[in-house]
Amino acid sequence: MNVKTLCLGFLAMREATGYEIKKEFEEGFFSHFIEASYGSIYPALNQLAAQALVTVREEEQEGKPDKKVYAITEAGRAVLGKWIAVVPARDRYKSEFLFEMMLQQYLSREHVVMAVETQLAHLRSELENIKHCRGKCVDPGMLSGGPDFVLGYGETVLTAAVSYLELKLVELGVPQAPSVAAE
Repeated sequence: MNVKTLCLGFLAMREATGYEIKKEFEEGFFSHFIEASYGSIYPALNQLAAQALVTVREEEQEGKPDKKVYAITEAGRAVLGKWIAVVPARDRYKSEFLFEMMLQQYLSREHVVMAVETQLAHLRSELENIKHCRGKCVDPGMLSGGPDFVLGYGETVLTAAVSYLELKLVELGVPQAPSVAAE
């Protein structure tokens, strides 16, 4: 999936500035799809505007340069539907944690425990982010559709990973507190 498609997808949910789109790709609901830099977002937005797939309006800001706010057009919605109507590429998952765990025979038990506990903390934080997104990141009217599917999928995968790592800690002899995932 390219950055133009991702920008159109975001703008189909709400209008935004390039900065807001970048923040959403870094920290928000869209952070789980692909990475995009300012160097790719702004050219994509400019191309979309040149193709009349988005509109751009300038808003004054006190003491700052005007900001450009982008909104998807009807032509943009039609093109978005065509661009996403393909079989998506296979998900790619890269993990330094899993690389370490593959070679854990070269690590001390203490390091393995620390790495697993750190990974658990990250996974639990992501689960909290999903709970937060259900309440704040996505328009509640949209939760019955695609965003609910995405949040539910993420929650299911993360919950399974938490359960697995908790089991591995028990096997390593580390006592466990009740899981966030079990709540």
